[in-house]
Amino acid sequence: MKSVIYDHHFNSNELYVIALMTVGFTVYRLLPRTLSPLQTIFNMLISVTLGLIFDHTIAVPPFDLYDVGDSSSYEFFDLISYLMYAPYGYLFVYGFERFRISGIITIGYILGWAAISLLFEWLGFKVGVFHYKHGYQILYSIPIYLVVLSFQLALYRAAFSNHRWQRQ
Repeated sequence: MKSVIYDHHFNSNELYVIALMTVGFTVYRLLPRTLSPLQTIFNMLISVTLGLIFDHTIAVPPFDLYDVGDSSSYEFFDLISYLMYAPYGYLFVYGFERFRISGIITIGYILGWAAISLLFEWLGFKVGVFHYKHGYQILYSIPIYLVVLSFQLALYRAAFSNHRWQRQ
């Protein structure tokens, strides 16, 4: 299969990724530490991992619904772009813990973060980070974000629940 080249230059799509990473990691550094180093590393790694898993599930054959970056084949900067998920995954769990989200409010919290994710994706589409193919539309990302965010929160709670570590 021949590679499609969307762009040959370092420009808005790479700058967008760098800007998102810079803002995300800056906010992370400025916030008070409420999560332990282990929780922080866990959330950053799980965010990148889930992003890679879900992106590679629908962005490669047999689905091949979109391309990331300057070409349809993966480049080094595409790998770097997955690091932008790390601080936002951390911020998602940080807010959950900091604001003591629980019960039915969790659904609204996840929906809010899914909306933020859609906004970031839409901006990424506009600057050329994402190139949709085969009729893919941004609204198809809604259930993906809902699953990813719910799964991240479930994994975090399973790993770090206070009840999990208490003796009975």
